[in-house]
Amino acid sequence: MNATPAASLRVGNASGFYGDRFAAVREMLADGPLDVLTGDYLAELTMLILGRDRLRDPGLGYARTFLRQMEQCLGPALERGVAVVVNAGGLNPAGLADRLRELAERLGLRARIGHVEGDDLMGRTAELALGQPLTANAYLGAWGIAECLRGGADVVVTGRVTDASLAVGPAAAHFGWERDDYDALAGATVAGHVIECGAQATGGNYPFFAELEAAGYDLTRPGFPVAEIHADGSSVITKHEGTGGAVTTGTVTAQLVYEIAGACYPGPDVTARLDTAELAQEAPDRVRISGVLGQAPSPELKVGLTRMSGFANEMTLVLTGLDADAKAELAERQMRAALAGNEPADLDFRLTRRGEPDAGTQDGASAHLRITARDPDPGRVGRSFSSAAVELALAGFPGFHATSPPSEARPDGLAFASGSLPAGEAAHTAVLPDGTRVDIAPAAAGVPPSEPPEPPLPAPLPHGRTREVPLGAVFGARSGDKGSSANIGVWAPGDDAWRWLAHRLTADRLRELLPETAPLPVTRYLLPNLRAVNFVVDGLLDGGAAANGRSDPQAKGLAEWLRGRRVLLPEELLG
Repeated sequence: MNATPAASLRVGNASGFYGDRFAAVREMLADGPLDVLTGDYLAELTMLILGRDRLRDPGLGYARTFLRQMEQCLGPALERGVAVVVNAGGLNPAGLADRLRELAERLGLRARIGHVEGDDLMGRTAELALGQPLTANAYLGAWGIAECLRGGADVVVTGRVTDASLAVGPAAAHFGWERDDYDALAGATVAGHVIECGAQATGGNYPFFAELEAAGYDLTRPGFPVAEIHADGSSVITKHEGTGGAVTTGTVTAQLVYEIAGACYPGPDVTARLDTAELAQEAPDRVRISGVLGQAPSPELKVGLTRMSGFANEMTLVLTGLDADAKAELAERQMRAALAGNEPADLDFRLTRRGEPDAGTQDGASAHLRITARDPDPGRVGRSFSSAAVELALAGFPGFHATSPPSEARPDGLAFASGSLPAGEAAHTAVLPDGTRVDIAPAAAGVPPSEPPEPPLPAPLPHGRTREVPLGAVFGARSGDKGSSANIGVWAPGDDAWRWLAHRLTADRLRELLPETAPLPVTRYLLPNLRAVNFVVDGLLDGGAAANGRSDPQAKGLAEWLRGRRVLLPEELLG
């Protein structure tokens, strides 16, 4: 970290999840200038994976990928003076810090390693009435990271901190921000949110990818994003020159509306007001974010819990040609009869795709019936379940066949729950490179942030000629998971389209377009500065990413389903 604050702090991110592009760390260090390189390795599902690792070996619990990346890249990072800040410590940041010191010694490098701990609550589950989870972690903030960097760390590894904290901590240390510099902290939080998912900010998962490619952008291998953060918290989102992908107001908007709720984006250090963010394309691949206002953080910290929910197995049967619904009904009736007396606790039958009986190919004429069994007892979802499916082969619906052979029961995934605890209950601690332990004070007690009043709607579009087209012919959308809930952010490309969106795509209309959401609570939030609306669908992902029976358990494709639905749009919006 520079001793004297420069005009901006260049923070690049090289990982959006555990399993992201392995070469990205090396590429980010080689492709252009950086001050800080971050990596986000944790997600709700990742905590389950690391929890299983820790069950097998208490010395594990961290993202082992990062250690292998540092074997290649620790030397180049030190040579270039780039600080590395990652949450790869997972459930064992101290253990990962020790492995990094061993690695540096083996490579003949002098690296100062700091880490942040205090998020892991497993030793206090009874005291905090958290039950018997596999993992229990509080979401810490940025100040432990900042303390490690001020203490001279070249590398900082953390456990469960909020994703944006990886960028906020370095900025706070670099610019000398105080705990109540809310607007600056909020601006850095928004920048951190944009870059936290890697290439999703540079054209990855972008609904208008075809338009980008038609405009000459190469999406074959998008580069990873860089946030140039300024002393007032404003930023420019960009990428290294010559790398693939694109940074536009559209790609940045897409990431801003990803996995959020309302106008308030709460965190342990600040509450960022997303409704105040202003975007401007200041040059090719350079989008300025300014105007973000901040408010006091919540006095509560979010707590994430994962639990092993038992064992699971599944079979997918292929229903070809006519009468798919009747064939599925017969298969379900026969399976339940065969399993009578030994039926799993949860037996889910779901048509995951539908064919057209008159299709020109057999695959096109086929539907899939996915049968998922879950139970705490592996015996109920092992061979007894598989055998019941196989025994239908000559006794079931016509054309019976499956997509794969029977399999044994597997450990079932994650039941995720989130709660909160007073910020002072987490022993947030920065462990400096020299071993000094620094207690990080919690945010000052206050009242939880509340949503601002709903902004006024823009004037509606005058009635005129309409045409039935897919919603995505005009509007972009991105969706994701938050525990058992899903979010869908939808944005308009211009003011007239925003007028239509704000008036016509209501929560009730969303339920009509996406019938799976019809029985569930749906809340809509308006973000006029982004010309966007955000929907939160509570309970769609019951049990979290690895425990629900949807074919898309993290709701990643929910937005694209919505964009494919046909609606009546004014012809003036269609060009």
